[in-house]
Amino acid sequence: MISKNLKNFNLRQIADSGQCFRMIPCAPNDPQTAYRVISGGHFLIVEQNRDEVIFHCPDDESAFWDHYFDLGTDYGAYIRAVDPADEYLSKAAAFGSGIRILNQDLWEMIITFIISQQKTIPAIRALVEALSEKYGTRYELSSGYYYAFPTPEELNHASLDDLLALKLGYRAKYIKRTCEDVCSGKMDLDRLRGLNYSDSMEALLSCYGIGVKVANCICLFGLHHIGAFPVDTWIKKDPAAGVCPEKPLHQSCSRITALRGADRRKFS
Repeated sequence: MISKNLKNFNLRQIADSGQCFRMIPCAPNDPQTAYRVISGGHFLIVEQNRDEVIFHCPDDESAFWDHYFDLGTDYGAYIRAVDPADEYLSKAAAFGSGIRILNQDLWEMIITFIISQQKTIPAIRALVEALSEKYGTRYELSSGYYYAFPTPEELNHASLDDLLALKLGYRAKYIKRTCEDVCSGKMDLDRLRGLNYSDSMEALLSCYGIGVKVANCICLFGLHHIGAFPVDTWIKKDPAAGVCPEKPLHQSCSRITALRGADRRKFS
């Protein structure tokens, strides 16, 4: 058990932020207390009481979870960089002051956000768990077990019909092609990890079944390109967000991207 005092950290805000789908309340009727988190072959129970956050994991797992939750980044500095005169961004920063951009597994994020197209968060979670239980590696715990998200090789064992049987719909063919491309080397995950944001977007948009929003989600949540900004229908409908319809979606949210550009210069 490892206890840390953390500012700008809120488990519920992170879990509900739409970036991770294997962070589940231990007590579904009380999402304020503790969460179960699975990332790759790693398992964590984490609970929070105000600024005290308790990580129930072995000491040698602490560095992994510190990186996963991006604890080395000063999120307070980002919030302080918001112009107080900008009421829209000030309210947004205050509302989500406990959210952190997680450092998640790239492969899992690619498949997860392919699944996410036209799906609700509960539906995405259910499909991610179904893939993990059917094709992932099972790990034993002292009081139960869990399944890691399947590797490209493990998931490639699934046929297109197998994936369709899991009710993945039109996404099944995208997932199958992505598995084949990664396993054949056509899609090089190590190379993708080394690219900057612009080149990452170009590489992802060349992949079957990946559009602008999904590519931005992968860049932000799988590659930690904090300049990425996935624009969904709700943001496009909000004129206060400064979306410019004539521009590509990944360049069109003017107020947010301008702030992030200033942040990178100020804090890099």
